[in-house]
Amino acid sequence: MSPGRWKTILSNALFDRAAPLASDMPRILVDGEAWPVRLVHHARSRRYRLVFDAARAELRLTLPQRGSAAKALRWASEQQDWLTEQVGKAVVPVEIGPGALVPLFGIDRRIEWNPALPRAVRLDGDTMHLGGPADGVGRRVERWLKAQALDLVTAESRDIAARAGLKAGRVGVGDPRSRWGSCTATGDLRYSWRLVMAPDHVRRATVAHEVAHLRHMDHGRAFHALVDELHDGDVAAARAWLRREGRGLHRYRFG
Repeated sequence: MSPGRWKTILSNALFDRAAPLASDMPRILVDGEAWPVRLVHHARSRRYRLVFDAARAELRLTLPQRGSAAKALRWASEQQDWLTEQVGKAVVPVEIGPGALVPLFGIDRRIEWNPALPRAVRLDGDTMHLGGPADGVGRRVERWLKAQALDLVTAESRDIAARAGLKAGRVGVGDPRSRWGSCTATGDLRYSWRLVMAPDHVRRATVAHEVAHLRHMDHGRAFHALVDELHDGDVAAARAWLRREGRGLHRYRFG
C-alpha cells in the first residue's frame, strides 16, 4: 500500500472536552476506513501511547499535557501494521443520522428524517420517524433509546424481583464499556442502555441475572439456579448472543 493512503484526517476537534463526541474527534485512515481517535492529554505522560478500545471501536491516543495534537496524530497514523491488526478485531463504527439503520429489540430500524415532523421519535414498524434539525438526529435517537431502555429494565426488574419475593432498589442505565449490568450491596440495579438494541430475550436474561444478585452476591450454583428460574427463556443462548454480538452494540455512535 502506498504511504499516501495513510493520510491522517484532522477534524475541528474540541480537544479540551473530557469526553468529546465522536463527531468532534479527529480520524485516522486504516485500510481505507476512518477511525475516531480520542485524544487524552496527560500531565505525567512523556511519550505517545496508542490504545485500541474495542468496546467503543475507537483509538485512544495519550500525549504529554503540552504536546502537539497534530504531531501525535501523525505519529499514530504511521503505526499502520499495529493499527491494521487491532482494528481487524472490531467492526467499523456506524454514525447514526438520517437514513441510518439502528437495532431496536434486535431488529434493524431505519431512521426517516423529515424536518417538518415533530422532533420526538415515533416508531412505526421498522422505521423511526422524527423531525427537527438534521445535525441533532443522532442525539435525539439516542435520548429516545435511553428512555425506552430505562422504562423497560425498570419494569422488568421490579416484576422479576416481585415474583421472586425480592425488592429492587433504584434502577438506572448508563453506558459502561465492560459490563451489561450491576447490582450493589444495597440492592440498586444498573444496566447498559444498549441492551435495548439487543433481542428481548437477551435483555430479560440480563435483568434476571442482576435481580438474582439481590439474593446471591456470588456466582455459585444457587445463583445460577435462580437465574434459570427467573428467566423465561434460554439463559445460555442469551449469554452466547452477548459474547458473539455484544461488542457490536458499542459501534453505534449518535453524535
